[in-house]
Amino acid sequence: MLNQFSFHLPASIETKFQSTIREWSDAGSVARIWNKDATLWTGTDEAVWLDWLEIVEAELGNAERYRSLAAEISDAGFESVLLMGMGGSSLCPEVLAMTFGKHNFHILDSTVPAQIAAVESKLDNSKTLFIVASKSGSTLEPNCFKQYFFDRVSQLVGAENAGKQFIAITDPGSKMEQVAQTDGFRHIFYGKPQIGGRFSALSAFGMTAAAAMGIDVEQFLQSTMPMVDACRSNDPNQNPGAALGIMLGVCHAAGRDKLTIFTTPEIHDLGAWMEQLVAESTGKIGVAIIPVDREKPQAAALYGSDRIFAFLSVAGNDSLDEQFASVTAAGHPAVRVVLDSIDTLGQEFFRWEFATATAGSIMDINPFNQPDVESAKIEARKITDEYETTGSLPPETPFFASENMSLFTGNEYAMELLAAAEEETVAAIIDAHLSRIGEGDYFGLLGYLAMSPDNAQVMQAIRTSVLERFECATCLGFGPRFLHSTGQAYKGGGNNGAFLRITSDDDSDIQVPGQRYTFGVVKAAQARGDFQVLLDRGRRALRVHVGSDVSAGLRELSIII
Repeated sequence: MLNQFSFHLPASIETKFQSTIREWSDAGSVARIWNKDATLWTGTDEAVWLDWLEIVEAELGNAERYRSLAAEISDAGFESVLLMGMGGSSLCPEVLAMTFGKHNFHILDSTVPAQIAAVESKLDNSKTLFIVASKSGSTLEPNCFKQYFFDRVSQLVGAENAGKQFIAITDPGSKMEQVAQTDGFRHIFYGKPQIGGRFSALSAFGMTAAAAMGIDVEQFLQSTMPMVDACRSNDPNQNPGAALGIMLGVCHAAGRDKLTIFTTPEIHDLGAWMEQLVAESTGKIGVAIIPVDREKPQAAALYGSDRIFAFLSVAGNDSLDEQFASVTAAGHPAVRVVLDSIDTLGQEFFRWEFATATAGSIMDINPFNQPDVESAKIEARKITDEYETTGSLPPETPFFASENMSLFTGNEYAMELLAAAEEETVAAIIDAHLSRIGEGDYFGLLGYLAMSPDNAQVMQAIRTSVLERFECATCLGFGPRFLHSTGQAYKGGGNNGAFLRITSDDDSDIQVPGQRYTFGVVKAAQARGDFQVLLDRGRRALRVHVGSDVSAGLRELSIII
């Protein structure tokens, strides 16, 4: 059964939507997507990245291998599974685990030592299956995770036996493939090089994880096929992916560039996956659709004219109906998606992928590259390389400091903030920074901290304070995971974001085996490198360093803001 889909557009956008529908129908644009016609976008390398269109049928052909993997994991007596990856390699598995209630399936996508320790505390390393997920095989974080846990398991069972507890998901010919072969990994599952990470949910990167957590992959993919078939329709009005994408593109052109996502509890983590897909695909060359996930609902009248809403629920849960009616009555464009059940979650993976590709065409961008994600990785690598050589991080000097906090930004912006602050205090400088938020702007609260419930709760409270004071769209992210998702839009999209970064020292650190640096050094390098790229892009960005007592620092920040 096909998931339900409806939408509402104000009259000012409806006219443009209908004319674009006609244009797409007359030009046969849907067929051009399926024919992998790069000229529908920028005419560069888009055709190379479209194998996700056929991946569901291809993966159905691998159903028996996934079934065998699930049985093998069960027979081997593994009590837990830990998937280690970043961005598209980890977000879909996270959504699946949380949606299907697989509490013994864990995700590691953070270099923060406290979070690594928290994840490991849930595991018996001798009874855990470790999945290393990395398309390129050269991504810094999963390589460090592999080194750490392979060393830990080797201490228990010997290096010659440790590989039996490891599986790799990677593209053919990658560095990770070589490592997996050398170290005797239990299995290697291959992705398709012609599918980018954020479009890989229904490929081996999502389905290997699904099998490992006990989901019937064949049934899951069969439940996805109705959406794949529906998205083949050449009539955009009858195509649930194309219609959604045209709506997103037309709304963006009308200044509605903040996609505000609300979900019911059964699928509450789906927004995190959508966040990466939309932000990393559309945020470049000065334009972006900014996804806003898990923001506290507000009265419809308080939302600005830069919003478009997406409400996603499971059949039988009507808790979002009133909110949908409220925002549409107030004249905001809104999408309503109702899943038949959580078993049809795969349909939404495909729908939103197709819609994002469609929106990219309307926005005249290449939705399949991520140039600014790479720039942040390069800056971080420079810093870790310097640490390997010198044994220390490059020195840095705050432009202002109190007993508990230090503030960092570019020289010019620092002078502007000091001049605008009513007094020379941390609180006044932060207030001067926030006061730069104007109409059509959004606020990004980004912390290189452990993604613990306590930290998330305080950061959400800070975010809500800004939302209610400035009535602007707000985003919240934890580093380094946002580097591989929304970070592309923050750096590559329009200059309408105001960012508050939070960093800290580490109470305790963890050595990366075989390297001079620690996970704390990697985290610091990533935070500094990404922040520098933001500044290089001319963004309004302020970094607050709170020392080693993160809880106290966050509490103080929440009082200030």
